[in-house]
Amino acid sequence: MYHIPVLAREVCDALIGDTHGVYYDGTLGGGGHAEQILKRLDKDALYIGVDRDPDALQAAGERLRLFANFRPVKAVFHQVPYVLATVGVEALDGVLLDLGVSSWQIDADSRGFTFRENAPLDMRMDATQGETAAELLSRLDEQALANIIFRYGEERRSRCIARRIVRRRQSAPLQTSSDLLACIDPCVDPRYRTKSYARVFQALRIAVNDELNVLKEALTQLTEVLKPGARMAVITYHSLEDRIVKHFLQQMENPCTCPPHVPVCTCGKRPVMKRIRPYFRTPGTRETADNARARSAKLRVAEKL
Repeated sequence: MYHIPVLAREVCDALIGDTHGVYYDGTLGGGGHAEQILKRLDKDALYIGVDRDPDALQAAGERLRLFANFRPVKAVFHQVPYVLATVGVEALDGVLLDLGVSSWQIDADSRGFTFRENAPLDMRMDATQGETAAELLSRLDEQALANIIFRYGEERRSRCIARRIVRRRQSAPLQTSSDLLACIDPCVDPRYRTKSYARVFQALRIAVNDELNVLKEALTQLTEVLKPGARMAVITYHSLEDRIVKHFLQQMENPCTCPPHVPVCTCGKRPVMKRIRPYFRTPGTRETADNARARSAKLRVAEKL
């Protein structure tokens, strides 16, 4: 069971301008948002669903089997030229990125995103390729591990945790969530242990999947292929990715690099997008009561000029 789509009505209202258009869902997941959007589109529209996870594509394909205008593509969402070439289109009428990990991936112990006991340290969005979290923990030196945990998890005890990881792997490699938790526990206050678990696992997941670099590349590439008047909607779940989206949209709206004291712009850079107010939206109390994992979500929307 994949996650309940977060802010589904708000996404549909903000994103859909042309019901006959071409829409790019870069984080298809189980197809929750896709289903709601496809219900509003005409039959001659095209909905491109992109995901690197074969399990997600299979689940979405089953969920959306009645929509003939749905086209799934196995790719990472920043591989925009490849995806558009695959489906034979050159420009888009809308883009949706729902970032983060789906509830199904978190709940499936075999995927390694959870810190429940004895789950394998995998954390790959595509479990068929790439380096696992266990392999990363075995390969990196203490300083590199500390940097990842601090930069991507914002965990203050990163150096202590990295030191414990290196010490632990000298006797045996870290293979499961329990192995990693045993390295975290001595370094953190027991009262806030669960929050530290979440921060460390987030950091490793981001590193394993190169999530922040993928996001930066995707925002740039997708903006270039949006039609004038088309919109981009992005849902973020933590401060690192939200900061990237926020700053990118601000820069697209005001790309001028002239010094503040210059009365007239001379750099020649013109706005590419405009942000839609309010600058971000969050789920209401009813939605968060029904879906606790929606609590940290922020939806930002911008329109191509």
